[in-house]
Amino acid sequence: MRTTKRRPLATAVTAASLALALAACSGGSSDGGDAPEAGELGQVGAMEDYGVGTTFVATEPVSFGLMYRDHPNYPIKDDWDILTKLEENQKVTFDIQTAPLSDWQQAQSIAIGAGNAPDIISVTYPGQESAFVAGGAILPVSDYVEHMPNFLDKVERWGLEADIDRMRQEDGKYYLLPGLRESVRPSYSYAVRKDIWEQLGLSLEPETFEDFAADLATVKAAYPDLYPLSDRWSANGPLEASLNVAASNFGTAAGWGYGEGTWWDEDAEEFVYTGAMDEYRELLEYYHGLVADGLMDPESLTQDDDQAQQKLASGQTFAQLTNDQEILKVRTAMTEVGTDGEVVMIRVPAGPAGDILAGSRLVSGLMLASSAAEEDDFLAMLQFIDWLYYSDEGLEFAKWGVEGETFTRDGDTRVLADDIDQNGLNPGAPKALNVDYGYHNGVWMLEHGSSDELDRSMLRPEVVEFVESMSDKELAPVAPPAPLDELEREQVSLWQTALRDHVYQNTAAFILGQRPLSEWDAYVSELEGKNMQQYLDVVNGAQQRYAEANG
Repeated sequence: MRTTKRRPLATAVTAASLALALAACSGGSSDGGDAPEAGELGQVGAMEDYGVGTTFVATEPVSFGLMYRDHPNYPIKDDWDILTKLEENQKVTFDIQTAPLSDWQQAQSIAIGAGNAPDIISVTYPGQESAFVAGGAILPVSDYVEHMPNFLDKVERWGLEADIDRMRQEDGKYYLLPGLRESVRPSYSYAVRKDIWEQLGLSLEPETFEDFAADLATVKAAYPDLYPLSDRWSANGPLEASLNVAASNFGTAAGWGYGEGTWWDEDAEEFVYTGAMDEYRELLEYYHGLVADGLMDPESLTQDDDQAQQKLASGQTFAQLTNDQEILKVRTAMTEVGTDGEVVMIRVPAGPAGDILAGSRLVSGLMLASSAAEEDDFLAMLQFIDWLYYSDEGLEFAKWGVEGETFTRDGDTRVLADDIDQNGLNPGAPKALNVDYGYHNGVWMLEHGSSDELDRSMLRPEVVEFVESMSDKELAPVAPPAPLDELEREQVSLWQTALRDHVYQNTAAFILGQRPLSEWDAYVSELEGKNMQQYLDVVNGAQQRYAEANG
């Protein structure tokens, strides 16, 4: 049975038409009035006694508009089991507008800017919603979360209030329903050749980054013609993943975690510019030292990911940053080329700032179009979203599927059906949980946001061991909100881009030794010439304004 209506979103647009579409947004943010009572919302399909622990079942069939990110690894199918089960058991179907992963953010912008986005806009990371707030095209969902008991329950039980407050805009409201994690779950670290490390008597849990460098030096001494480390993930900036993983232990942010380039200085109680911090310099000095001492391949900052993986797989190098899924590709490649060895992930070492883990417990979520609040089934929509994305039952369903069909239980342990694979749990199985059934899909499960137990339930034992080895790290503090108004956002956007581009360019130059670190002060002066202080003045002014208005 066909359970969806599906149509593609147009995404072939020029930069000029994108700007025009965004400018077409009209209206403004909510005026801060009282949250609507349930009786004021569209009642079609809504349950009268919905609460924590209640399975959502619409009282009559409902259909919700859904903007769907179509992933090339598991392209959408109309007969997916997840869609069939939601129609049969929850009485929910979707009018789906698809957009490919490659054009996803642009497609979101076009649809929202043109005012024709469907009710539910999936796969949105915290911060991405800010660009759409002023136009009034997305809903201030904080006005409606009182009708989402599972969401509120998890925020309270997991102590996520400060994280949620960080999402608030200048009007004190938030516009994104994020995925919620009970704990930060690390997934990236360095993979090393375990056989080589054991051969040389090296630890798989180096205490500090300096210890890790010393281990690489030992490998270099034993294999002088090779680079011990050849890294990856530099497509959009130098060593984006590695710097992100290491930065918190140096007391700063970098790479994928660089964000808007501001860092909250707790002692000074103000934001400083990340790329000008002494701690950022110390991070670059460390990686420059690896290159200068022949411990890291200089091509790490220019090679593509496949090249880097092949170097590790073929034995040309012995270490590389990876994650719990990419390491499987390295192992497969090693088997294909006949390299005899074993790669394992090490615990991320501590650094000069301490043994610190950065990361958010708010992950990819969804936005709602402002027009959704006018739908006659809006309350049912809120209840369904609350059940699927935030209830224990809904989270398990989206991740594992249906007990007795896609998985069984062995005591408290979920066991995937023998003919289904996901995350390498059943290698070689003829079916995949996401490809063939539609479960374990970032559109439905908010990037694995869930309890620790459910999050770890589908991890391989080695990954659980890695996660647990990182569990005693100190969590990096959450910066206070500093929401900019529309005029300020326009004002700083060019500054942000120019500053970030200069930081990334010089990050690569300092690491590779193309620019000596003795020119650091000159580099900081260059940032000042690109309106660094003006940018900080705007951000700190926004932080103070918000604090005064909201306590």
